[in-house]
Amino acid sequence: MLVQPLRSPDLRRAPTSDVTAEPKVAVLLNANARKVDARVVKSLSHVVPEQDLFLSRSPLDARRIIQTVLERGYPMLFTGGGDGTFMGFVNEVLHQVGPRGRFAGKAAPRFGILKLGTGNGLAAYVNASGTRSDGILNDVLRARTGEVPGYRPMDLLMVDGQRAPFAGLGVDGKVLNDYIWVKEHLGKGFFKSVLSGSGGYFSAVACKTVPHYLTHSHWVECEVVNGASEAYRLGPDGGAMGEPLAPGATLFRGRLMMAAAGTMPFYGYGFRMFPFAGQRPGFMQLRLGQVTPTQVLTHLPKLWNGRWFPEGLMDFHAREVTIRFANPMPFQVGGDAAGYREQVTMSVAPESVELVDFTGAMN
Repeated sequence: MLVQPLRSPDLRRAPTSDVTAEPKVAVLLNANARKVDARVVKSLSHVVPEQDLFLSRSPLDARRIIQTVLERGYPMLFTGGGDGTFMGFVNEVLHQVGPRGRFAGKAAPRFGILKLGTGNGLAAYVNASGTRSDGILNDVLRARTGEVPGYRPMDLLMVDGQRAPFAGLGVDGKVLNDYIWVKEHLGKGFFKSVLSGSGGYFSAVACKTVPHYLTHSHWVECEVVNGASEAYRLGPDGGAMGEPLAPGATLFRGRLMMAAAGTMPFYGYGFRMFPFAGQRPGFMQLRLGQVTPTQVLTHLPKLWNGRWFPEGLMDFHAREVTIRFANPMPFQVGGDAAGYREQVTMSVAPESVELVDFTGAMN
């Protein structure tokens, strides 16, 4: 266990606080994350009391750290290490405060995001500061002195028993795998900084994913069935089109290249994959893709910014869907490659979390 203290669309306004009475804020860092280096840890140790700063190197560390912070009753936890680190700690918190957990019935703390990951989708969602000019230190200090602009509730997906902010089958899983290949095989030496971020994603799409689908079939027969609640087909403005879709209705049957869902707008690097996520509480945005590789490449900047709505992109708000492909498709959960799947059920998790939000307004 490394409970190791180190030394030196609904946004609720945070109540005004007396800066002399600092709320308790714990900072939980993933010691295995690339950006959680000695310099970052040392910097944070100057603004966070040693008993409030924790490093985790394993799932066992994370479990014991969460037990400690729940025992101490921290109302707010900042996580540093990326979206996967955040979800790891969130899953552990919700497990321990759940009906069968050690702290059953205890309220979950609020979560802050430190921009110390790779893609930083969640950091973009809450407008967290970067590492330059002591940005992450300022975010923590503002939280400790009660100067947070507000809090943003966020639903989560439940996929194969785990919670995640997004998941997908098809081309988006292929893009993820291609990005990992580009970063591992080409992102070295002089090209490391160029191909380890958004440049790596653009390079993967343009040089690997699109060329692959120009010579291989990207259309696979698919059926998407609604769950036990009503769903809504969305227009380009995010508004519902027509009547609600009944529980158990077939939302789509035909050939697709992608089926993905999310409860927040962003994949990594500011890629606004789900521009209507979070607009209807308790629902996820489901996006079905029936577009060609050349269309994607031609309109990639608009797609990246959430402003491309061709006829072949179909958006829905739903609480639960079951997706069945005729062939195994690349599968990703929360940005992590998860092999190949023919069928998966995605639903909105019963618990939401509340995030520290530095925008002061909804995205």
